[in-house]
Amino acid sequence: MRAIPLLSLLLSGWFIVPAHADEAQDWLTRLGQAEQQQSFHGTFVYERNGSFSTHNIWHRVQNGQVRERLLQLDGSAQEVVRIDGRTQCVSGTLIAGLGDSPNAAARALDPKKLKNWYDLAVIGKSRVAGRDAVIVSLTPRDQHRYGFELHLDKKTGLPLKSLLLNDKGQLLERFQFTSLDTDEIPSDKDLLADPDCKPINIASDKASAAKTVQNWRSDWLPPGFELTSSSSHKDAQTKTQVSSLMYDDGLARFSVFLEPLNGATVTDTRTQLGPTVAVSRRLTTPQGEIMVTVVGEIPIGTAERIALSMRNNDGAATSKQ
Repeated sequence: MRAIPLLSLLLSGWFIVPAHADEAQDWLTRLGQAEQQQSFHGTFVYERNGSFSTHNIWHRVQNGQVRERLLQLDGSAQEVVRIDGRTQCVSGTLIAGLGDSPNAAARALDPKKLKNWYDLAVIGKSRVAGRDAVIVSLTPRDQHRYGFELHLDKKTGLPLKSLLLNDKGQLLERFQFTSLDTDEIPSDKDLLADPDCKPINIASDKASAAKTVQNWRSDWLPPGFELTSSSSHKDAQTKTQVSSLMYDDGLARFSVFLEPLNGATVTDTRTQLGPTVAVSRRLTTPQGEIMVTVVGEIPIGTAERIALSMRNNDGAATSKQ
């Protein structure tokens, strides 16, 4: 389970002088190890854009494999099953922040890399779901990413609570356990998906994905963000080949989707729901018009700049206003 973002929320009575960054780095190392080594099950609440939902989670590490099942307990029925970070099946609509790209495997947390783009500090202690926690803050060093505040379980290093805030201190996303059991290992039955959980079968065109990487580049990326994966598949509705490029800085991530318009009439858009933004821009290339869409948990101005910076290596690409 990925650590859902968070920044420093001012916690009354808990403020102390930040500890040395090395201590924070040690805790983040424990976090990365815990999610790959510690089995657990529990219940958590997720808040975004003023809406709340409650979920059960079963997370089992066995024979080098990480298997995870999430089940929404209120509202519309939603379920996700993942193995080693790859989505196996879903029911309902995936919630942004809970469901990753079906063919995007989990990446290990690298605190040494993160400290290049975030100021790391241990800023206090808390108690979440009846468990003692240490509060670690990750404050961005630029305006192109959000900050994080992690309440990590002292016993296991697992994230008990996380908050994501923008540069104005506004809460964008909250993840918080209300109960957590790290002693009992989830059973096969616990991890078995309901019949309504539909298998995800996206046959990625590796040749097209490789061609996309060769043909497209970004003239500008926020410092620290690197291309981590690419894929290409045929859209079921438009029947066109949609290519995607995924970037991350070791914590935050965004994807760039490239789709030929083939004469279709579309408009540029920019939307934001909680921490998740989607910016679409039309680019004119020698091969025709392309719709470039940037989706991720980054500031909307950053997403806009990324979309406008995409270039086709086969020739000039210009934005169509």
